[in-house]
Amino acid sequence: MNRYPIWKYVTIAVALVLSIFFTLPNFFGEAPAVQISSGKATVKMDPAMAERIETALKADGIPWTGMFSDANSVKVRLADPDTQLRAKDAISRTLNPDPSDPTWIVALNLLSNSPAWLTKLGALPMYLGLDLRGGVHFLLEVDMKSAMSKRLDSTAADVRTLLREKNIRHSGIDRSGTTFEVTFRDAATRDSAHQVIASNQPDLALTDSPEGAAPRITAVFLPAAENKLQESALRQNITTLKNRINELGVSEPVIQQQGLDRVVVQLPGVQDTAKAKDILGRTATLEVRMVCESPEEQAAITAGAVPFGCERYTERGGGPLFIRKQVILTGENLNDAQPGFDPQTQEPVVQLALDPKGARIFRDVTRVSIGKRMAILLIEKGKGEVVTAPVIRSEIGGGRVQISGRMTTEEAADTALLLRAGSLAAPMEIIEERTIGPSLGADNIRKGFHSTIYGFATIAIFMSLYYMLFGIFSSLALAFNVLMLFGLLSMLQATLTLPGIAAIALTLGMAIDSNVLINERIREELRGGATPQLAIATGYERAWGTILDSNITTLIAGLALLAFGSGPVRGFAVVHVLGILTSMFSAVVFSRGLVNLWYGSRKKVQTLAIGQIWKPQD
Repeated sequence: MNRYPIWKYVTIAVALVLSIFFTLPNFFGEAPAVQISSGKATVKMDPAMAERIETALKADGIPWTGMFSDANSVKVRLADPDTQLRAKDAISRTLNPDPSDPTWIVALNLLSNSPAWLTKLGALPMYLGLDLRGGVHFLLEVDMKSAMSKRLDSTAADVRTLLREKNIRHSGIDRSGTTFEVTFRDAATRDSAHQVIASNQPDLALTDSPEGAAPRITAVFLPAAENKLQESALRQNITTLKNRINELGVSEPVIQQQGLDRVVVQLPGVQDTAKAKDILGRTATLEVRMVCESPEEQAAITAGAVPFGCERYTERGGGPLFIRKQVILTGENLNDAQPGFDPQTQEPVVQLALDPKGARIFRDVTRVSIGKRMAILLIEKGKGEVVTAPVIRSEIGGGRVQISGRMTTEEAADTALLLRAGSLAAPMEIIEERTIGPSLGADNIRKGFHSTIYGFATIAIFMSLYYMLFGIFSSLALAFNVLMLFGLLSMLQATLTLPGIAAIALTLGMAIDSNVLINERIREELRGGATPQLAIATGYERAWGTILDSNITTLIAGLALLAFGSGPVRGFAVVHVLGILTSMFSAVVFSRGLVNLWYGSRKKVQTLAIGQIWKPQD
């Protein structure tokens, strides 16, 4: 009656071992570290970087406790904060000889102290949020006026091109604030232009000048178009920030919209505010320009001078390349960039997709520039680097552009990634910044841990006094529940925050409630005259329905928080939902297993150690 089949005990044992295994890395804490990553979009992490860093540390006599490399960064674990600062200075001097133009970002960070064998087996500590791990918090505001101004200038240029293509003459286009005006010589021409602009620019609200005034059209964005533009600018900025921060390898960064024009950025573990700002400012701008190849320009280059209207860059391979200052296209005209292969030569290429405006400009430029070279640059922090400079073989129309030039498959993929990364749609300004030190985070962890331990101890003492041996079983089930919850959070690589610790404390109270229901139900069966073995079996069976109903209703509330909440609310909901699932397993399956082990093998059980049982008097 009260015996489990062997497979149930095996299931419980496996769950216990896995919970201990995945929970273990969380007890080793974190150590100071230095993280090295690329400081420029066109510079890729070199596999030999770890050796260079090792040489720099040995030259300064700086010991380290671990070095870890991946595709985006190299992390060096150190013994204490003082060694961390010394290591940062030594590595910076070696990797960045010119501090004004750093090639590599050397930032302070934190790394897990878990043993290497645990890490190799896949046991990793759960991520800690900003309030527990420390790090930097920024609130950035998007300059929507600048985005609107930029779009208005672009639209005015499109209108000018449109009128020229339709052979409609005008006296000029003037920008003023959030509007622009197109002036004409007569009303008939104005009316023709009105129809053309209205049919090709649906986002504009057009107003004709009154009778008696000079014929002109005043254009302004419709409110719906303006809102759409602002949303698009904010989304593009968030995407660009994610691309840059993901390259740094920060664990679980938070990048999310706040309000209509603000973005919250949280970088847990990053302690260097200046470097964090540098990361956020890494937004490359794509530019397409022509290479200086005219006879006059070549003569100036031969004489050792920089031709008028040209700039000197370094081509891939190290040779000098002179490029005109005039910008033909920017990243705003690029919709997509993907690596691929040329169908004829089978060599790796990058395939670009341009917007209608970019396709038109590109077609016109390539038509008159066959046989000439066109350079694609990434402008970052005011300095440009040449990605590629192919020769134009024929006129390119349709908005589909193919870039080739003796690239490997990996180089084609990297180039496409860089071009897709794009630039900010509108400038952003940091209006709030906070740095949470690791000591404050450790203090929050300590207080949260103590509150959970004290709560658990109080519950365990009460249950043991009130339900005696069954109270001890309930306390062991509660400990198993907490262990399973930590193991799940670590296995899923979830992010634990202070609200998450609050959810753990709440889970303790809710989990023990199930054991109280079971114990009281067993008491009722004993009061009703049932034998001890029958009381155990009936108590668990009849309490299960009530436990299931109460947990499902709470689970629905937790899932609603998880689906519609954000930030701290979502962090609370994750732990809350997982805690409900683990509590149902531990309170029913695990505690029943303990009871069955203790009482199930006994043939005759006279009494149960479940505390004082009131019996009605005859």
